[in-house]
Amino acid sequence: MEAKQQKARHRRRRVGLSIGIPVAVAAAAGMAYGTDLGVFGEDAQRSASAATAAPAWADDVADGFASVNSQGQNGTYGGRDGKTVTVKTLADLEKYATAKEPYVIVVAGTINMDPKGKEIKVASDKTIVGAGTSGQIVGGGFFLGQGVHNVIIRNLTIRDSYAGEWNDKDHDFDAIQMDGAHHVWIDHNDLRHMADGLIDSRKDTTNVTVSWNKLSDNNKTFGIGWTENTTADLTIHHNWFRETEQRNPSTDNVAHAHLYNNYLQDVPNTDITTSYGNYARGKTKMVLENSVFEGLKNPVTKDSTAAVVQRGNVFTGTSGRNESGGTAFDPKSFYKYTLDKAADVPALLKSGAGPRTSIGTTASASTRTNAAATALTVAKDGSGQFSSVQAAVNAVPANNTSRVVISIKPGTYRELVKVPRDKQHVTFQGTGASRKDTVIVFNNAAGTPKPDGSGNYGTSGSATVAVEADNFQARNLTISNDFDEARNQSLNGHQAVALRTNADKVFLDGVIVTGDQDTLLLDTAAKDKLGRVYVNNSYIVGNVDFIFGRASAVINKSVITLKKRWNGDSAGYVTAPSTAANRKGFLIANSTVNGDVSASGFHLGRPWHAGGDAALDPQTTVRNTSLSSAIKSAPWTDMSGFSWKDDRFAEYKNTGPGSGSASGDRPQLTDAQAADQEIGDWLGDWTPSAS
Repeated sequence: MEAKQQKARHRRRRVGLSIGIPVAVAAAAGMAYGTDLGVFGEDAQRSASAATAAPAWADDVADGFASVNSQGQNGTYGGRDGKTVTVKTLADLEKYATAKEPYVIVVAGTINMDPKGKEIKVASDKTIVGAGTSGQIVGGGFFLGQGVHNVIIRNLTIRDSYAGEWNDKDHDFDAIQMDGAHHVWIDHNDLRHMADGLIDSRKDTTNVTVSWNKLSDNNKTFGIGWTENTTADLTIHHNWFRETEQRNPSTDNVAHAHLYNNYLQDVPNTDITTSYGNYARGKTKMVLENSVFEGLKNPVTKDSTAAVVQRGNVFTGTSGRNESGGTAFDPKSFYKYTLDKAADVPALLKSGAGPRTSIGTTASASTRTNAAATALTVAKDGSGQFSSVQAAVNAVPANNTSRVVISIKPGTYRELVKVPRDKQHVTFQGTGASRKDTVIVFNNAAGTPKPDGSGNYGTSGSATVAVEADNFQARNLTISNDFDEARNQSLNGHQAVALRTNADKVFLDGVIVTGDQDTLLLDTAAKDKLGRVYVNNSYIVGNVDFIFGRASAVINKSVITLKKRWNGDSAGYVTAPSTAANRKGFLIANSTVNGDVSASGFHLGRPWHAGGDAALDPQTTVRNTSLSSAIKSAPWTDMSGFSWKDDRFAEYKNTGPGSGSASGDRPQLTDAQAADQEIGDWLGDWTPSAS
């Protein structure tokens, strides 16, 4: 009786959960700042420029020369001391960017410059940042004039001021132009297709760091100089120059130009041919380290009066001038930094450059605001530090507090991998061009006998990869269990887990998790422990209860692929949550459910009361998701004597032939209920960020 009363009280609270980010704002943000964008109340919805709580990333500060104290400015931290505002119009953007007061300005949508080529004159002490990947400036950009300082421009797409003339002499339409500014950080932007420069740093502009940007489809890309003085200091690291003809960059009379871990790529057989790469002009002193030049003509050039010191660079398919000489400087006498291996740079930048769904550090050994990440490399062919993934995990220090990135080169790694509880902050990073290139796979099932004769593995023990440590991340790889049910019909226990997580703050980004029955076990370390998981831009493949467990998990912008069973049957269950009362279960949002299976064969979910525990309150919400005809018209069903109607199963604004209208067999959230069941409500104070 007590358990039933508890569940009844919980059902009455379903309408009144904690307030999260409104639907419109979450969509504009492309996920996923969670509560870090603050709580956007009714006033914020009425005015796109309403002030909001300061996001966590507003405390980020620049590295490189932008972090060096000079000219009365101590580092570069932008508008963190001011209010945070969200803008969606040109008028609001200009109002706050030109204000005398400090501001953190969140661009939550596409803003078209009028007239074309307009450059907003940014004042000092500003952070201008895109909300997720939705912040776009089209047809113009920003101008930082003489004396403007302490400005951060991050996570934006700035594009398309191109006026029809490739070598344009008439339209000075830049993405970011700086004339005599200092202490500027340009980070994680996508800059492309402008009439003139993507970045112009002119007239003694100094203490600039340009990092993790994607620069593409442009002629005069990144020019530095336009001065007779040799006073400017710039750091340019982890940028991807792709299909850019000249000024990549061109550095004229720069006192200290530190370029490292950049990727310059000229793709063959395209309309754009790069004429030169890094160019040191005038009296420039340049240090060029661990960068990759692919397919370029004249990858490194210098004037006779300039100095270029090269270390650790990689040149593939290049031709023409590749020059060095003279004496430059030691960057570490100005600031701390850590180099990534040049061989890892293309994969790092393909996955990490440009705007992010949430802002944070990127998988790299480079020093950011705080501690540097440690990089370990795994390769089947012996070219890495380790030949197995588990060996790399074993090398992670116990109780480590800083990020350890395990870069896994393409190949099939047939092994069992466990990340134990005392090895937090580990990232598995596949380095191939595709998430299919790097595969971790094994074939244990629940009924598979252990080799030591101590019994069978059991469901949770069958996992190919088991993650028990908090703050784990994986991206750009496949985790698989290829147990063959058809050939093992005599085995008792066909559950075969590919990935098991028993941890909090697990971020799976751009992965494939594939199996048959019980593919993805999202669990917690204990019944009373919180276990949050965020799955983004990924594929999950299976047939029976293949997303299951008691974690509070979000699956966003992903594809859930339904798979026939070993005997050809198209019958299965997508989710089997085992959620504790008063906790969040599974949220599937902005995704697609499909597969090569027959119509009306799959349920979206059923309640798993693990161990017969009646106090559990399983939850699955599927919203804003495309459902194929494989989904039954009554998509929820009972399990082991427990009725799904006594637990929490609902939909909201799904589409596709497998969707349906509200009924007793198909509960739909109201708009008010849906406002309390969004990504931010699931993740709480955690904002997943690539690191």
